[in-house]
Amino acid sequence: MSSDASTTVPAADADPCCGTAQAAAAADACCAPEAKADAVAEGAGCCGPAEPTAPQEQGCCAPAATAGAVEVLPTPTTRPAEVVAGQPGELPIVVIGAGPVGLAAAAHLHERQVPFLVLEAGDSAAASVRQWAHVSLFSPWRYNIDSAARRLLDAAGWAAPDEEALPTGAQLVEDYLQPLAKLPAIAPHLRFGARVVAMSRVGVDRVRTAGRVDLPFVVRLADGTEITASAVIDASGTWRSPNPLGVNGLPAHGEPEAADLINHALPDVLGTDRDTHAGAHTIVVGSGHSAANTLLDLARLAEEAPGTRITWAVRGGSAQRAFGGEDADELPARGALGSGLRALVDTGKITLVTGFGVHSVRRTDTGIELAAADGRTITGDRVVSATGFRPDHSFATELRLDLDPILGCTRALADLIDPNEHSCGSVAPHGYRELGQPEPNYYAVGMKSYGRAPTFLMATGFEQVRSIAAALAGDFDAADDVQLDLPETGVCSSNLGAENAAREIAARFGLAPDVPVKLATATMALLPGAASTSDAVRAAADEIGLDHETALQIAALTEQPGALPTVTGLISLTPSAGGSCCA
Repeated sequence: MSSDASTTVPAADADPCCGTAQAAAAADACCAPEAKADAVAEGAGCCGPAEPTAPQEQGCCAPAATAGAVEVLPTPTTRPAEVVAGQPGELPIVVIGAGPVGLAAAAHLHERQVPFLVLEAGDSAAASVRQWAHVSLFSPWRYNIDSAARRLLDAAGWAAPDEEALPTGAQLVEDYLQPLAKLPAIAPHLRFGARVVAMSRVGVDRVRTAGRVDLPFVVRLADGTEITASAVIDASGTWRSPNPLGVNGLPAHGEPEAADLINHALPDVLGTDRDTHAGAHTIVVGSGHSAANTLLDLARLAEEAPGTRITWAVRGGSAQRAFGGEDADELPARGALGSGLRALVDTGKITLVTGFGVHSVRRTDTGIELAAADGRTITGDRVVSATGFRPDHSFATELRLDLDPILGCTRALADLIDPNEHSCGSVAPHGYRELGQPEPNYYAVGMKSYGRAPTFLMATGFEQVRSIAAALAGDFDAADDVQLDLPETGVCSSNLGAENAAREIAARFGLAPDVPVKLATATMALLPGAASTSDAVRAAADEIGLDHETALQIAALTEQPGALPTVTGLISLTPSAGGSCCA
């Protein structure tokens, strides 16, 4: 309740608009819009929240379409004397985004008996995850299922997946997120096609301080609908706000005009986007994990589709960081991705162009041309912009946010997630305190909470929303007990995939489990100096004491006996020492 909201009937000569809804109703005076605006501008406690016991007074000094009993949850900066969760008439906590972290927040709020509403811009749950459905996560199922969500699903008779298996984005949706979103505890509180475009506090702008903490949030949607909320958990992610091609962080000159020839990160080049890239010359810009995945998929496509060409443009003077092992990288290798990319470059399957910062983009008669600031150009049929993502805080400009000037996350979190110092497995556990803003009861969580840092791990987001839900419900002991058990490496690296593939291949040929990995590692070391991939495989087989025929079949990852090995086949068997995340 606002401290300046009166609960008594105003005197006859008093402005009936300066009090509670009950006071105005008792005076038989409803607030004219002009009077209400003037009173608020003058700092009056106009049209304050109604008392919880009062009946709803439609149209009388109450927020539009949301009149009724309101009990704003206390700000979690101090321990409240009393919090009544799930009180009838209480405004909901709005969760923005129905992805893995947003739905986890809903599950925890449900367990706390706190009203909530999930707003999803897409037409289904996990709409953004569906965009990279073909990509495999690097973390197994046990790290990708929230604890509260699991309890809800288990109670409904859910068949849990193998905890050690590595799901694709499609499996994450079909086997976990979609069943979760359909549960009776979640589904009635989930609204699709609800894109948030602005937020503020009811009746005040960002400048107003007095009584601000006790005013509900107003969340405006693209269709003009406004929803009032006691708190906001923003789990909207960053997928819809990719970084531009331009080297300086701005869109390159001409980039918007050539947008139809530019794919953003992780196109499905082996599936739905195959026809677009098969037999074409694709330029991949970027040196991160998304670029690496796309390059490997394009290399597989090139083995099947003649004429497919790949150019890889990186802004730095070397691609060593992407390969792994450079002094600036705290990890000694990037494993399957790093060594695989190096092999593809060394064998000429990928043309690498370094020091290429895109300055301008031009449509040509046959495709697209990228020009660097130094005048060099690359011409191809299509471009994949894998330059990363950034958070979109534009719809929260009327809220009081204190963001790190570099990463765009909260200042308290910046040092904990600095990608120059941390991998996703080394980030310290954190919760509502580190994610809090000067705007009480507003939290950005999940991938968005990390700003431009690419090291987010899904399990970290689950612990974030567990802590926040506890704080919003007033259980500060639970909110402060932030725990996250992640190994330093492995959970967010590709070595789990390599280990699983190696075990399957070894069992198929009746070999020891470590033989495929030894073969791949030895082959990668010999590949740059070998006349062909098959020659490198034979030499590696001699080193580890394996017959040539079996070695070629293992390297090719095919059921066809005697098939020639492929570089991409070897890559999938090469172990990783840890690194980037895709979960």
